[in-house]
Amino acid sequence: MAIKLAIAPIGWTNDDLPELGGQIPFEQCVSEMALAGFEGSEVGNKYPKDPAELNKALALRGLTICNAWFSSFLTIKPYEEVEAAFIKHRDFLHAVGARVIGVAEQGLSIQGLDKPVFNAKPVFNDDQWCDLTDGLCRLGELAAKKGMKLAYHHHMGTGVQTAEEIDLLMENTEPKLLGLLYDTGHLVFSGEDHLAVLNKYIKRVHHVHLKDVRPDILKQAAVGKWSFLKAVKSGVFTVPGDGCIDFKPVFKALLKAKFSGWWVVEAEQDPAKANPLEYAIKARSYIKKTAGI
Repeated sequence: MAIKLAIAPIGWTNDDLPELGGQIPFEQCVSEMALAGFEGSEVGNKYPKDPAELNKALALRGLTICNAWFSSFLTIKPYEEVEAAFIKHRDFLHAVGARVIGVAEQGLSIQGLDKPVFNAKPVFNDDQWCDLTDGLCRLGELAAKKGMKLAYHHHMGTGVQTAEEIDLLMENTEPKLLGLLYDTGHLVFSGEDHLAVLNKYIKRVHHVHLKDVRPDILKQAAVGKWSFLKAVKSGVFTVPGDGCIDFKPVFKALLKAKFSGWWVVEAEQDPAKANPLEYAIKARSYIKKTAGI
């Protein structure tokens, strides 16, 4: 497969904050992705739910789906309930060409709540960790049955946010059943060494989110005890090359490891403040210049 470049629709319209980009239609979003030079997309809430309809719209623009977020609730719901939702999600993704499923545990998550993201994040107890790791391995088996890979998305405001929590997750799951969705922005936001995490688990990285951080906004979020969504609305994230992260060693590590899969620009911003097409072009140009891709 080698490396392919995609961009997430969250820069055009935000699933967690519908007021951001609420007026931007699906057709504009995917057309501008293609115009900016990307070949893949993740799935947003405005995308057609019928695989045939979605595939046709994407094929017209030379795009394909590479992944879509799945919310698991393994720490608070019966496994069977999560499994049923996962199978439906898996089969949809398979039908639209994706071979990676990004999963994030939303049990006890505060990422969508008006709570301070650094001070009120959940911390799982031993039983919850067991439910999570066992459940993820079972979901990984279901993904493998369709020739797909399960990749865990560490995320601000959840029980798997820090490097220590990522270690616990990786150490207690089977590598063949669960990989990592490596997200530069969330690691830097959390105060972690993003390169150390990448180098430690690079053989288990199945999917990459390239997201930059504006350090002045991040400092305000920490001092002001902002919620995750307030930080997003205020512009804490931006596209690669527009914030404080040096992506050169990230690209170098992935290329040296002969990573094969998708690099996805994912920078949730207010499209009224950051024109999505302009920032998509900026990101594509930066990756070309910096990584040669």
